[in-house]
Amino acid sequence: MRLGRIGVKNFRRLKNVEVSFEADETVFVGPNNSGKTSATAAVRSFLGRREFKIHDFSASEISRLDRLGVGEEIETIPSIQLDLWFSVDPDHISFGQIISLSTGVSLDFTEIGIRCSLELKSREDLLSDYDAAFPQKEDGSRGRSLSHFLGLENKLKQHFQITYFSLETQEGEQVVTLVDPSEGKRILKRFLRVDFVDAQRNIDDENATRSNKLSEAFAAYYKDNLDQAEASEEAIGIIDNNNEELSQHYEKHFKSLMGTIQGLGVPQVNDRELRVISSLSPQDALKGNTELYYSDPDSKHALPEAYNGLGFKNLVFMAVQIDHNHRQWLATEENRPLCHVIFVEEPEVHLHVQVQQTFIKNMWALLEAASPEGISPPQLAITTHSSHILDTVDFSKVRYFRRCCDEDAPAGEPTKLDLTTIHNLGDFKPEEIDDEGNDVDPSVAINFLQKYLKLTHCDLFFADAAILVEGTVEKLLLPKMVKKSATKLDSNYLTTLEVGGAYALRFAGLLEFLHIPYLVITDIDAVDPANNRKACRSDHAGAVTSNASLKAFFPNDSIAALNALPNPNHVQSNGNRYVAFQKSEINEWQGINREFHGRTLEETFVYENLVHFSDGNLNIGVELPEDHNDLIEAVFKRIGSRSFKKTEFALDLLSNDDEWATPTYISDGLVWLQEKLNPPVPNPEAAE
Repeated sequence: MRLGRIGVKNFRRLKNVEVSFEADETVFVGPNNSGKTSATAAVRSFLGRREFKIHDFSASEISRLDRLGVGEEIETIPSIQLDLWFSVDPDHISFGQIISLSTGVSLDFTEIGIRCSLELKSREDLLSDYDAAFPQKEDGSRGRSLSHFLGLENKLKQHFQITYFSLETQEGEQVVTLVDPSEGKRILKRFLRVDFVDAQRNIDDENATRSNKLSEAFAAYYKDNLDQAEASEEAIGIIDNNNEELSQHYEKHFKSLMGTIQGLGVPQVNDRELRVISSLSPQDALKGNTELYYSDPDSKHALPEAYNGLGFKNLVFMAVQIDHNHRQWLATEENRPLCHVIFVEEPEVHLHVQVQQTFIKNMWALLEAASPEGISPPQLAITTHSSHILDTVDFSKVRYFRRCCDEDAPAGEPTKLDLTTIHNLGDFKPEEIDDEGNDVDPSVAINFLQKYLKLTHCDLFFADAAILVEGTVEKLLLPKMVKKSATKLDSNYLTTLEVGGAYALRFAGLLEFLHIPYLVITDIDAVDPANNRKACRSDHAGAVTSNASLKAFFPNDSIAALNALPNPNHVQSNGNRYVAFQKSEINEWQGINREFHGRTLEETFVYENLVHFSDGNLNIGVELPEDHNDLIEAVFKRIGSRSFKKTEFALDLLSNDDEWATPTYISDGLVWLQEKLNPPVPNPEAAE
């Protein structure tokens, strides 16, 4: 039996989401504050020891509670729900324990679920209690809102309770059946055990007055997993010998004190003798009287725990906790939960890149090896911000958490990314791509994307937006161009993918599946169809583009048609994509406004910064002719020659202090992305 998926409603950012789980490991990724930790906290609140707080309700549900507090009619009372769906095998021995939850006649099903719902006990009791605490004033107002009242100590716990339901799918319809609370708790405990390895592991403590975290972890592991018959008997024998010697030592050194006490008449002749006895137990000795040291095998010199690296300590701590949780589950002899899930939050903390990349694979292998035959290892759910960890797992195991707006928010309110949607990359199926007449199979496309992301250690899944560029020059110049043209983008998390003109198309499907806004900066790449598609100037009559992405994104490959496109046509994919390429611009040369149309970034850069190239502060290795047509021809041939070093050109620009201008087509794209990620806040006064 496995946890197949969970559904969460009305918990913080998670207004209505579903997360599927793999049989081995599932990886939660996404930008900061995208809801990854909230998903874990929802499970912990219903199945762990974490108590609900009023702020666990989604913002819209808190607003509805406040409306209830002032007497407004609302359709349903706010609640928080967690649906747990389990994949079951009808041929497995545990199936007989599962069918008790089923209400249907047919036993032909492969999944069954339990709903945990935090619900209001009594509307009347809540409002009565609220009214007593904050009576209504003459103007109809109260001192505090209902949500504030429920945030007071124990008020939420007093008025809300967890209710359980069985979940089934019968004839394509979901059937929800109320379950007795005690029975619901029993079934849930029988079905699932969850454990948590938190991100804040406090392993960097060097203060000797505070507890030693790793030593405590080893003590707990010893007590719960190794304190068995044989090991316990051996340890007790060793400790008993030490207790006897310590007791003799105490008797000798406390003899004078005991004589003083007896001189006071205590104890009396008929009283028992007063003695100080050592009473160490094996686990107490390990916890309170031992420290973890690291020994050099050559010199035999031992270093205290604090003298080793934080990454090593973090790795040891996680290994101890995960193995401890696994052994505790296996050691449950009676009514062992049918499945076990361990949530590991941010395992990459302090870990070197290579260790991050091997952690998941090695941890799963160790758990699998430690599981007895016929018993599946626990499922791992890993929350991470590390692209290196992400490199080691298949797309199918990735769950992408994306911040989004509340589509039900009242019109006119400021746009807020305060909700979350979750995308299962296992569902990503790219369409077949026509790449220069060659069909690219979807499986080949996925393989390409995964290999590219592994090679570049891409942080795509943690970014607010992506910028797809042609090559090294654009990637080098982009940070400075952002500062010049769209300074607000500096506050956003962007990832830049160097994909060339042909491969931007392959990323389009993935980015649109994830709903990540993206800017494509590519070259128009003019060629002459009448001359074997040889590269030509962009102002050549009849020229077309050889850029595969432009041909896919736009209906006409004619340079003239592309040049005539108005700016709104550059925005595509429901406003999520902007395609930027070179278009003709009017620039001054020799005191006259002339038309220039670059074929590449380098050409366009020269045309839009002619003043800097003409005065010698910048150069491309040739003199710029005074004649307009000769200038275009000279730039075209020089930049298209093999001797022109594009990377050196970019580095020269970065080291130059002149206030050169960002090419217009790139500037327009950056401004679009800036407005996409930082939309203007509506001004109510302007509307009036």
